[in-house]
This record gives sequence, structure tokens and C-alpha cells, in this order.
Amino acid sequence: MTNDPFVASTAGRVSSSSYPDYPVILFYQYHSIADPEQFASWQRDLCTSLGLKGRILIASEGINGTLAGLRVAVESYVEALRADPRFSDIEIKVSAGSSDTFPKLVIKVRPEIVTLGAGPLLPDLDNHLSPAEWKRTLTDDPEVVLLDVRNRYESVAGKFENAVTCDIGHFRELPAYLEKLEDLKDRKILMYCTGGIRCEKASALFRSKGFTEVFQLHGGIAAYQEEFGNQHWLGECFVFDQRMTVRVDQELVSIGRCAHSGRETNRFVNCLHDPCHVLFLLSEETEQADPQFRLCPACLASGLSVSSADYKGSPSRVG
Repeated sequence: MTNDPFVASTAGRVSSSSYPDYPVILFYQYHSIADPEQFASWQRDLCTSLGLKGRILIASEGINGTLAGLRVAVESYVEALRADPRFSDIEIKVSAGSSDTFPKLVIKVRPEIVTLGAGPLLPDLDNHLSPAEWKRTLTDDPEVVLLDVRNRYESVAGKFENAVTCDIGHFRELPAYLEKLEDLKDRKILMYCTGGIRCEKASALFRSKGFTEVFQLHGGIAAYQEEFGNQHWLGECFVFDQRMTVRVDQELVSIGRCAHSGRETNRFVNCLHDPCHVLFLLSEETEQADPQFRLCPACLASGLSVSSADYKGSPSRVG
């Protein structure tokens, strides 16, 4: 048995030699934390001492984090976290990063480790499908419905083939969006997100509202691609750090398209108009052709321009 924390995290599917020198780790676990503030203080001291950057959210219901650093530092962090009996079996997903992946370390205590705002819901733990079971179900059951519960800007970069996507800007909008999915109540639903954390709460929400057959991808897109790459997958996977997207190059089918020109791109920008600030895909060629395209399509259609939009340095901003 290996002592390598990364190999243990993925059940030995990938050898330790294949992991990057500057890894990015993604992890979460729902587990009761009696004193979140104290736990956050320990996490802050630990990460600072190891020179790690990233974001960790802590609540009484558990931990949700993504960190980057030198391999030896990340290994030390994983070992320390797993030394806590509450998180001894926490799963760690790994991808390649750099010193620029995160600008700083942010550790916060929140009411939820992923904000749904649907009241007290215990996460669903009894309806997970392993990546192999997920893939087999896609192959064997053509009537199954794939449901992407991520935000709209994530699914435009990449998604499973034929997936139903949710037109939401934030996960907390999902409860209100449920009424648009009423016709799926009696269908077999395969639900997925990036790493699995949103699905555990979303699945509980759906089942509480009468959806009869809901299953979730264990470990999310990250775990699936680790085993099966781009099989049944289109595009790239959005991530919440400076990389914006990660990809598996073998048999990649790009679906990201510039919101203004339709050019193929994986480049995300925020709308120049600060009150909007929505993320959208914008190719460099399109922006160079006309700087007005730095505004999202909706803001541009509303009549805003680079000179009239509200942003730092804008001619329209007074003072």
C-alpha cells in the first residue's frame, strides 16, 4: 500500500509520478464541525505555514476547498487534513496548476459550504454512481436525462453530450429554476457538477420536490475525466481559479464559442460594465476588432458603450 496521499485519493487509478510539481487540489466533505471558527483558524495557520493559496469555505456542515502549491506542501496539507478523524477518507482531486493559479489564500466561515439557500437539507449520499457506472448507464439507457446543475457560463465551455443545462447564474438560483424542469419529474435523471459537492445538495432538493429517480456522478466531472477523458464529454471543464478552464486534449471536441462572433474560444472575461460583470466567452480576435465587445451581448444591446459603461477608469464615472 502506498503512502502517497494523491494516489490514495484516487484509489490508485493514476501513478504518483504522473502528478504535477505544482498541483491544484479540489476537495469537500459534509461532516459536522462543532466550532467552524476554530477549525478555520487551524486551516488558515496550516495553509499559511505551507505557502498554499486558494479558497476554503467552512461551515458547521463541513469543508469545501481548492488549493494550489508546491507538491511537497500540498502533500503535507493532505496528510494533516486526513489526520483529523472527521476527514480521514476525504477524496482529493488533482490537476496541474502554477504559482499564478490563485492570487491569494482565502478561508471563510459560511452558513453553507456551497450556497443553495433551500433550508435544512441533508446531502444525498445513497444515490451516487461511480464514473464507470455513469458511463455504462449512458451507453445502456438511451432514455436517461443528463442534467447539468452548474451555472450557465460553465456549461457553455463544456458539458456531457445531450445534457440539459440550467439557465442560472448562481447555484442559489436552482430552487426557483426547478419549475422549469417539472417535465423531468418522472424521468431517470443523471445529475452532475464539477466535483460533486453541488449535486449532493441539488439531489436532495430535487427528491424533496417529487423527482422520483435522481442519481449523481460521484466525484463529478473531475473524477469522470480522470478515468474516461472525453468519452461522452464535449469541450472543457470550467474551474473557479485563474485557469478558468481545464481540458483533456485527447479526442477533445471544443464547444466554447465567442458570445459576439461565434469564433471558437475558451477565453472567459467579465463584462466591462461593473454592475453587470457577468462572465462570458470572448475571443481575442473579436475584442481586437472592436473594443465595444468587451461588454456582454446584453449590455451592448441595451445601448451601453465603452464610453458610457460604469467601470474603473470609465469616462462616465465621476470622481
